[in-house]
Amino acid sequence: MINFNGNIVSQDATVLTNNRAFLYGDGVFETIKILNNKILFLEDHYFRLMSSMRVVRMEIPMNFTMEYLEEQILSVVNANSIQSSSRARITVYRNDGGYYLPRNNSISFLISAVALENTLYTIEKINYEVDLYKDFYITKQLLSSIKTTNKIINITGSIFASENGLDNCLLLNDSKNVVEALQGNIFMLLGNKLITPPISEGCLNGVMRKQVLNVAKKIENLEVVEEVISPFDLQKADELFITNVIKGIQPITQYRKKSFATNKSIELLEKLNEMISSI
Repeated sequence: MINFNGNIVSQDATVLTNNRAFLYGDGVFETIKILNNKILFLEDHYFRLMSSMRVVRMEIPMNFTMEYLEEQILSVVNANSIQSSSRARITVYRNDGGYYLPRNNSISFLISAVALENTLYTIEKINYEVDLYKDFYITKQLLSSIKTTNKIINITGSIFASENGLDNCLLLNDSKNVVEALQGNIFMLLGNKLITPPISEGCLNGVMRKQVLNVAKKIENLEVVEEVISPFDLQKADELFITNVIKGIQPITQYRKKSFATNKSIELLEKLNEMISSI
């Protein structure tokens, strides 16, 4: 069951023949984690979604409040009888009509949800190997920081990773700096300095990125900065890890011939779980 414009319907009921998200990638989305019928980081997701809709010139309906969004997401979770932990996705797209120039900027939305095995965040894969993906590059612009339904770089990068026996790939921008991973933001520990690329480099303005930055800033003797990361810097790092709202923190243990520790990643993951347990 899915939520289509506020109505719970069968997943087969939506026809995409004229859907602009299908035809042109004319949509934005959020991927959200729900724990015990509570949406984690709801405010951050809501305001990022509203910001994304404004950037791509979509009309925001008057009833599209944070409370309304919460109600609609939880209705799908309950309709699918999901009890503890789940992953939901809300896709907002411009309504049918027009070619590149839309007939209007009104929107529709679609919400789906699936159950997750784990409630709190855990490290699901102990050995985790990455490499650079260099076939295509991310541009340093505002559109790169939002979640649009056009993710062809992430798709081709995922195919490359699968073909080469990798767990993930790191993406570069047009200045050849490391921006993010295929499924999340990238962090690098160098001594007592935790580094992640600034949004201006073209990385996603990640919800989990924000949580990890806030948690890390409370750790004594840990300097937390947003700085450019070059591919050369990766070889000097003590730790690397990827963040997103579904997995939390995924430590990287191997980049080419370099192996990495996971101590700080695990410490941050534990503090992250403490935070969401108290929500």
